[in-house]
Amino acid sequence: MVHRIQHAAVGLVALGAAVVPAGSASAAAPLHGVWRMDGYGTVLSVEHGQLRTFQTTAVGCLPGEVAQQSGPPARDGSVTYTTSHEDLYTVRPSARPDSAAFQVAGSPGDRGLRRISALPTACAHKAPSDPVAVFETFWRTFAENYPFFAAKGVNWQAAHVRYRPRVSAHTSDDQLFTVLRDMVAPLNDAHVHVSDGGSRYFGQVRPGTVVPSPALDAKVKAYVKDRDLRGRPLTEFADGRISYADLPSGLGYLRVSGFGGYTADRNDPYAANEKALDQALDTVFSATRAKDLKGLVIDLRVNGGGSDELGLRIASRLTDRPYLAYAKRHRDDPDDPARFSRPQPITVRPADAPRYTGPLAVLTGGSTVSAGETFTQALIDRPGKVVRIGENTQGVFSDVLDRELPNGWSFGLPNEEFLTRDGRTFDGRGVPPDIREPVFTAGEFGHRRDAAFDTAVALLG
Repeated sequence: MVHRIQHAAVGLVALGAAVVPAGSASAAAPLHGVWRMDGYGTVLSVEHGQLRTFQTTAVGCLPGEVAQQSGPPARDGSVTYTTSHEDLYTVRPSARPDSAAFQVAGSPGDRGLRRISALPTACAHKAPSDPVAVFETFWRTFAENYPFFAAKGVNWQAAHVRYRPRVSAHTSDDQLFTVLRDMVAPLNDAHVHVSDGGSRYFGQVRPGTVVPSPALDAKVKAYVKDRDLRGRPLTEFADGRISYADLPSGLGYLRVSGFGGYTADRNDPYAANEKALDQALDTVFSATRAKDLKGLVIDLRVNGGGSDELGLRIASRLTDRPYLAYAKRHRDDPDDPARFSRPQPITVRPADAPRYTGPLAVLTGGSTVSAGETFTQALIDRPGKVVRIGENTQGVFSDVLDRELPNGWSFGLPNEEFLTRDGRTFDGRGVPPDIREPVFTAGEFGHRRDAAFDTAVALLG
């Protein structure tokens, strides 16, 4: 249903029991029925140990993911469901029989559910799949869910007027894909993509920035080891996605290239990633090191995103008291792009483990994407000294709504904002640094410089 840049989707982990067969009496009866999600263009059907999602707009309804119940209900009545892609959804009842909450493993917070009497009529019929129907579904999904048209200077109504005449019953797949691509290209949004499931794919990053690819990650890691660490050992954890080195003068260097992909274990992948992260952090923040460190450099300059919850898990090792990480809100009126849900506060709470609470220097750049940015934002109000060095992050924070089109194509778009304590967002422009330095430019590589790293060491030292 949602993914971040790395397709890591919040909430509770699976309970670990076998899938409950259809019709099992162990399913939580109070949750049976049909539910409309607040925002997100989604309706859920829950019955006989199965959760089915439907993607709804004013022009139709398309079947979404199907998830099977994993284990019996928890003590609070919540039930967890697992999709074929190992995504975990948890539905939690409330005191009111007509409301509930929905959580996605890896994404902080929950989403409101309201009971409705039946599935929308359109969900009972197969949607037309001709080019015009595909165009209208695509356009309407953005019109009802995308929050940033005004900020991006894009008139979406005008886009309909311009592109709709180019589509007819005889439009070829190549022509149709080009129309959809050209409609969303002006958004310059790294959380927008379109795919036909084969060779046709469109996605982009903000102009002037670089996609955080495995090749770039390997190049930068080698450069840091050679130039910045000068032979000091860089210990790797979590399948190489996390690494740490001790620096002179009691400083430390923590590099995080993603918030997910920490293990190949596909049996309850979120819990497996969480375990791998905790093992890494237990080593990095040993009782002795957490006590003796005089300063810590956190390098996020090549970070492809992943799970926001894992970012919060790292932040919990960097504070001795709770504080606001950010507040999430989502667009919740299909007819009004300016209307959002009430912000839901997300708190960083100190971990019950050794923690480092001294000064931080956080290195960021345009290849700091998605969960890398929400983690950066989660450190803004951290108690203690934090300085950001480098360049603006990419500027995409929301979970991605994964959507299907009637012809089998897929696309994604954001519908959420992450707010600071004073109500600011960084969508589009990214989180700015406190001290601006070049990040892995041709000049930096060519002259064997790393100004951001050197500035961080000088400040902390």
